[in-house]
Amino acid sequence: MGKFGLGRNLNDLQNEIGVAPDISILSGTERVVVRKIPLVQIGVNPDQPRKTFNESELADLAASIREKGVLQPILLRSVSGRPYSYEIVAGERRFRASKMAGLTEIPALVKNLADDNAMEIALIENVQRENLNPMEEAAAYVNLMSKCKYTLDDVSRLIGKSESYIRNFLRLNSLPDSVKQMVEQGDLSASHARAIAVAENPEQMARQIIENKMSVADTETMMKRAKRSSKSRSFTQKTMSESVVREMVKRIMDVIAADVQIREKRGGAGQIIISFDNRMQLNEIVDKITGKNA
Repeated sequence: MGKFGLGRNLNDLQNEIGVAPDISILSGTERVVVRKIPLVQIGVNPDQPRKTFNESELADLAASIREKGVLQPILLRSVSGRPYSYEIVAGERRFRASKMAGLTEIPALVKNLADDNAMEIALIENVQRENLNPMEEAAAYVNLMSKCKYTLDDVSRLIGKSESYIRNFLRLNSLPDSVKQMVEQGDLSASHARAIAVAENPEQMARQIIENKMSVADTETMMKRAKRSSKSRSFTQKTMSESVVREMVKRIMDVIAADVQIREKRGGAGQIIISFDNRMQLNEIVDKITGKNA
């Protein structure tokens, strides 16, 4: 089993979400059955990345559900100690539309999932379907990294996006709430917001961009002359805890038998520093890294 609890079952889970009702599916060692679950027994996931839902789109989906029913089961997990028995992992939009359509139950797959696994699936579903606005996507990455202790590399591998892609979204979290709201409402693009993230007064610059209908290129030129926040140079977006760094250092040292340091820089970038005492040890290190003696 790798870092992620999904492991090799990710494709299975994605296939399960789209399987027709009343089919029993074997996922790993667990048999998952699509069955009808009463809506009153279902609660929403507090860690769901998507926070906003377009009411007109929900109404259209509700109309379709009234006519054709729910064609794609939602994914749930059993929970305890809450006012509901099941929590949505994927499919909250279908759940909301079903309630609007007057349904009392919905086809669902119920799977045993830990908190971090549920967060992984919810993020993957929303990112791959492009259902998130930029601020929701940025918050989802921060949530995974803080609650699940994932590194930038972990999130990159999980969603199949580059580290620079994720790093650009992480920059949005440093913006004041007023600017975040502009991005959420579509008044300011994510590209504009990233460009002014290190400004001393990003809200003022955001309003200037909107009023003057500035391009991203114009915004970047303006930023070159603008005063930067005193916090901008210290912005590192640390993505690894000390315990994770120590464990990584130990793993490397076990392989190459040399002193190792890991130094993280801005947004998850950094250096691995390997020290050696003499030319013989250097040659041994190079051989082990390149697999010459393997």
